[in-house]
Amino acid sequence: MQSAQAAREKAKHDGVDLSKIPKNIDMTADSITENVHAMNANCQDERAKFVFTSLINHLHGFVRETSLTTEEWMTAINFLTETGKMCSDIRQEFILLSDTLGVTTLIDSVNNAKPEGATESTVLGPFFAEDRHDVELGDSIASEGKGDYMFVEGKVTDLAGKPVANAVIDTWETDGHGQYDTQYENRVEPDCRGRLTTAKDGSYSFRAVVPVSYPIPGDGPVGKMMRVLDRHVYRPAHLHIQISAPGFESLTTSLFFNGDPYLTSDAVFGVKTSLITDIEVVNDVSISKARGFQQALPHAYLKRDFVLATPEQGAEARTKNLQRSKA
Repeated sequence: MQSAQAAREKAKHDGVDLSKIPKNIDMTADSITENVHAMNANCQDERAKFVFTSLINHLHGFVRETSLTTEEWMTAINFLTETGKMCSDIRQEFILLSDTLGVTTLIDSVNNAKPEGATESTVLGPFFAEDRHDVELGDSIASEGKGDYMFVEGKVTDLAGKPVANAVIDTWETDGHGQYDTQYENRVEPDCRGRLTTAKDGSYSFRAVVPVSYPIPGDGPVGKMMRVLDRHVYRPAHLHIQISAPGFESLTTSLFFNGDPYLTSDAVFGVKTSLITDIEVVNDVSISKARGFQQALPHAYLKRDFVLATPEQGAEARTKNLQRSKA
């Protein structure tokens, strides 16, 4: 049997002084919460201590409020285990779980509040990928045959309307079948995603395809959870946009389209009224050819400007939100 001295020396080697650890024995439903807090009391990171104190209070309160059974808790553990197993370099099931429970939108709302006049943010989603083609202004982010043609253009400005030159725009979308490129097993290169830079006048433009409504992946544990909750798994059609520029807060947002049947029941709670837009149908095929589309076919036209906030303007907006929440 290990001696008390040996135990103390081992703990000391790991940076723990056993003499400062409270006695932890004979736990009951009444005593366990405060004892866990006491065990964590020596944490030197005040933010970590605060977060874990709140986490433990809520977790323990949840167990007490629901009288959670051992079987239910094991179901939860197995669910999280399967969620982890479903994750890969091109699929993040935990992000999907966070999205469908509304946690991602809540965190985004708390951390990315924007001042009035700035473009609102929304959830990143699980299909962002670092690999994408760099495209010139007016070029296509989608290969031929991926869906109905769409031309997108606009400007990036600050709150005063001054153009933001050299802003980097990442954009990605589904193809006409409702699939992201990363969902195809035979994917060999990025498609329906690209990166471009605004011109001196803040303008941008690119060719794409019209994205469509699609179901979030339903073959994993999150899909099973949605079925248990009698919820649908669909997202309204949208175009992802991420913009970064020196001197401004990064913006992660999406554009949604009027008339989509899932606008008011998005499975991941990402739709905001200010991000809903209209698409114009351009039937003049000469304009299609002039904009670089390969075939003389009508195309959808989307014009949208984006307004960025500075870190100071964003911080002020978040402070005001916090004050309103406390009030």
